[in-house]
Amino acid sequence: MKKLLIILLLLPIILFAQVDRSKMPKPGAAPTIKIADYESFELNNGLKVFVIENHKLPVVSFSLVFDRDALKENNASGYISAAGELLRTGTKTRTKDQIDEEIDFIGASLNASSTSVFASSLKKHADTLLTLMSDIVLNAEFTQNQLDKIILRMKSDLAIGKDDPSTIASNVRKVLLYGKDHPYGELATEETIDNITLDKCSEYYKKYFKPNIAYLAVVGDISIDEAKPIIKKYFGSWERGDVPRFIYDIPKSPTGVNVAIVDRPNAVQSVINVCYPVQLKIGDPDDIKAKVTNTILGGGVFRLFNNLREKHSYTYGAYSTLANDRLTGYFNASADVRNEVTDSAVTEIFYEMNRINNEAVPEEELQGVKNYLTGNFVMALESPQTVAGFAINTARYNLPKDYYATYLQKVADVTVPDIKEEAQKYIHADNNYILIVGNADQIKENLSKFGAVQFYDRFGNSIDTSSIDLGVEGVSAEQIIENYITAIGGREKLAAVNDRITEMSGKVQSFDVKMTVYQKVPDLLRQDISAGPMNQEVIFNGSEGVMKASGQEIKITGQELEKLKYEASLGLLLKLDEYGVKVKLTGSSKVDGKDSYQLEMIFPGGTKWIQYYDKETGFKLKDEKNITTAQGTFTQETLFTDYRDVDGLKFPFILKQTLGAQTVEFVISSIKINSGVGSEKFEIK
Repeated sequence: MKKLLIILLLLPIILFAQVDRSKMPKPGAAPTIKIADYESFELNNGLKVFVIENHKLPVVSFSLVFDRDALKENNASGYISAAGELLRTGTKTRTKDQIDEEIDFIGASLNASSTSVFASSLKKHADTLLTLMSDIVLNAEFTQNQLDKIILRMKSDLAIGKDDPSTIASNVRKVLLYGKDHPYGELATEETIDNITLDKCSEYYKKYFKPNIAYLAVVGDISIDEAKPIIKKYFGSWERGDVPRFIYDIPKSPTGVNVAIVDRPNAVQSVINVCYPVQLKIGDPDDIKAKVTNTILGGGVFRLFNNLREKHSYTYGAYSTLANDRLTGYFNASADVRNEVTDSAVTEIFYEMNRINNEAVPEEELQGVKNYLTGNFVMALESPQTVAGFAINTARYNLPKDYYATYLQKVADVTVPDIKEEAQKYIHADNNYILIVGNADQIKENLSKFGAVQFYDRFGNSIDTSSIDLGVEGVSAEQIIENYITAIGGREKLAAVNDRITEMSGKVQSFDVKMTVYQKVPDLLRQDISAGPMNQEVIFNGSEGVMKASGQEIKITGQELEKLKYEASLGLLLKLDEYGVKVKLTGSSKVDGKDSYQLEMIFPGGTKWIQYYDKETGFKLKDEKNITTAQGTFTQETLFTDYRDVDGLKFPFILKQTLGAQTVEFVISSIKINSGVGSEKFEIK
């Protein structure tokens, strides 16, 4: 008995010793995932319905998708998105508040966009849910009041995005890849948003919300026999209609490597995009192999990530996307890096793009990516919207009926030679755009080794940098400053100003804001600001600065103190050399439709201001300054308009200031010159 016990105890040790852990285990067969089959029917009006039963929970979801072509919005870009938001704001029989209350009462969700409506609830509330969903789809009624709210929010988003390098990169990338004549290349601007009308939104809804281009997926605790009568009840009266179709030119890939720079003079990081259009359709025989190939390159924590972050410490993350699309897809490799390593990061991105083209991928690495994709696919199946999307996509894009059921097997079947073949089709290090949003002065010279450099503004408009060549326009930064001084009254009059009091008012959110600014030679400044119950003082006495608010006093230091010194100066432009300020002409651009020179003012402590001067009048039109707040560093933009004469000098009487999402327009009510402001105003006690 004792001998038998010893043998049994030794058996696991013997078995363990037989496993060779130096060798990668052979991959098993692709896991079999059961994706529920769907049953379908079609209403007389053309609505195609798919029912996917899942009785694990007493929940049912409805996903409605409209299969329309991409649309050009022209000078009202943004109106289609606005129309989608309006769908959820009221019908002919219900207000937005009533819809919200009814949805909350049954614990449901109901969301709408310009191309889809999604709703979900417990099965026992399905009738109520469909009453609300069909009311939105069939009886939406748009109001100007709700549209005004949406337009205000859109402008706020635009204001936030104009200082966000990633948003700028996304916008310019669309223009580079598709062009502004393609619907994918259109951008919403403040001007196009101002052109959005209730009529345009209503016209879109009436023209494109038609059942004959719609697919409805019903997922959950419901059978087709239960679904048919309720879908007919709520959507059977929906009238079909003719829907326009459109054909667009296929975007062409760039020839060679083209460097596109959007200059952000105060940026400390560069946003890198290496991109180009790709002809890869949804359901293309290559699409799964292409997905595996891109995942190896940068579709997760793989080659680009490991190279640029783990090996070189250039960035927190580097990734790539190979997107398929009915019209046209794209490739994009991206990373945010420090200015000084921008060109090095691009070099490494190209290295990895070339490596996957030229070298066989190790079998072990390929298997790891397959495992990653398998895991993601399995987790995605937990969402009813994913399952609904499978049914709709199968019909919408004419995919094989077993496309998703055999997805994991197709991933498992991808081979090492497949990866090289796909890379050579879709990963191109020799024909692309290198799009960089960053500090041009610090990056442009090193980037020029990759290809010709072209500058763009944040909306993808090319900038003619030849205008800053003195041989072309024969103008210097110093001359532009001198023209401005002359335009506002001349050196003699400006030098005679010893003190100035400026009173202005504006509105921030619901608060009326009043501000009085006192300035006095030499370099003294005081700002008194009131906004509702809040009061704030900023004082600079020539060497020290403080901010007082809510009973607290904060000492101003560093670059913020340096800025105060220059803000305080009444004659800064008269003595740039004395202050050690360098001025550089960096380009030309449009400001409010006016041609302007763009100047960069560089102060001894490193502070930079960007200023824009009207080529025709000489007046300053805009300046940009970095402002550091508790929420981070933002670019403050100030527009100057309505110049008026005050004692022989001209001053702007309207200042429109934007900081992040906040925009306020200050109207100056009074400017007093040489009124004898006392030095006690600037004392710091």
